[in-house]
Amino acid sequence: MGRPLALRGDFTAVDLKRLARQSRDADRTRRLLALAVICDGGSRAEAAETGGVGRQIVRDWAPRFNAEGPDGLISRKPPGNPSKLDDGQRAALVRIVESGPLPARDGVVRWRLIDLAARVWEEFGISVSEARMSRELKALGFGKLSARPRHFAQNEEAVAAFKKTSPSAWRRSARRSRQAPR
Repeated sequence: MGRPLALRGDFTAVDLKRLARQSRDADRTRRLLALAVICDGGSRAEAAETGGVGRQIVRDWAPRFNAEGPDGLISRKPPGNPSKLDDGQRAALVRIVESGPLPARDGVVRWRLIDLAARVWEEFGISVSEARMSRELKALGFGKLSARPRHFAQNEEAVAAFKKTSPSAWRRSARRSRQAPR
């Protein structure tokens, strides 16, 4: 049998249940109700059943609650992987993108994500995937531009003939057809 969980003493089971009623986050509500069971003297197994999780999860919630109070039970977005590029490398990447490729050196006439990833590898020795490069560029304020698609068999004369043409000179309507001022 495990040791009983020690929770901070400034919240009673009634306080935790009140906070659970007021909460709009379902996960936080489950966590608060599970910890309220422990404050009432229940076991970890009872608290886990109330929260719909395992006993170890309830044990993980207790230190978060003790350290941060009820706000420690709010669902958080996982931090994810840290960026591979530092601030200096990002500034250099901005310069590379804004200056554009040199066809003689880079072998391309416009930047693609794979080309930029290869350039980052050449410059900094950092391997970056296309998806990571896309996220880095988006974080730097660059958006994806693509050419408007055009069918290979499109007839330019037919397109020009199809377009509606406006009269070369607009005429003002006759006086009688205009609305009278009110």
